[in-house]
Amino acid sequence: TDFTSIQNHHERPVFEAVLAAQENYLLGEELLPDVACVALNRLPPRYIRHAVDMAFYQSEKERADTERAIVDAVKYAYEFVQARVAMRAR
Repeated sequence: TDFTSIQNHHERPVFEAVLAAQENYLLGEELLPDVACVALNRLPPRYIRHAVDMAFYQSEKERADTERAIVDAVKYAYEFVQARVAMRAR
């Protein structure tokens, strides 16, 4: 049995949101995976086999709610990682 097609639906949109928000924060590229991990850990896992699976089963409201949750999680994650870096610098 091949399980390699299973993925967390939030991964790709979170990675894209982290990259899009990068210019608003003072973090090096080496910390972006940390930001993505923090953001993903704030979202409920949504496992799918194909991207079309979520598109087919989500209503427009659910899709908008998910997009807002991703934006909020990424903002929180950037601020969290930035605060940790600042604390280490002291």
